Amino acid sequence: MPEPRPHRLRRPHSRSGPVNARALEDLRFIRETMERSGSFTAASGWGQVIIGATAIATAWIAAQQATPFSWLAVWLTEAVLAVAIALAAMQFKARRLGLPLTSGPSRKFAFSFLPPLAAAALLTIVLYRASLLRELPGTWMLLYGTGIVTGGAFSVPIVPVMGASFMLLGVAALFAPGGWANLFMAAGFGGLHILFGVLIAKKHGG
Repeated sequence: MPEPRPHRLRRPHSRSGPVNARALEDLRFIRETMERSGSFTAASGWGQVIIGATAIATAWIAAQQATPFSWLAVWLTEAVLAVAIALAAMQFKARRLGLPLTSGPSRKFAFSFLPPLAAAALLTIVLYRASLLRELPGTWMLLYGTGIVTGGAFSVPIVPVMGASFMLLGVAALFAPGGWANLFMAAGFGGLHILFGVLIAKKHGG
């Protein structure tokens, strides 16, 4: 008499329920952690807003200067102030978010960002000696934007967009009348810093 065949046990079909809030939080944490480990996210949006505000004030002060040398001195003072604000703001944000400023992405950002700034410093001396100060705003914004684009390859996506905006405004300044220099400086180092600073602060933790 043949033995009865054993019945195969079939796993009942189950539909996964909706993902709960805790799981979504875990996924969000994992995603943010991966983003932070692979990109430079210590760029401070609120720091850029402060830099933009000081740049607008500097544009007004520079417009009151009587000599090219005093005009240049005002903007170079603003550049030193902006660097100090940026470094302090990045350090504050990095400490608050637990991000190391000496990480791989941070070093890559710095090494990509600094060469265009060095070129801008050298060209500042050359253009001043040639009495071509009207070319400085466009040169500064073009090279500053280039540094942000190249460094932004290791940062959040909005940073290269900011750099490209500076580059476009720099090109426009190079072909604009010389009397518009302070207006372009206020629009670029003031307006663009404030605009993108607010966006970075809202979307990337301050």
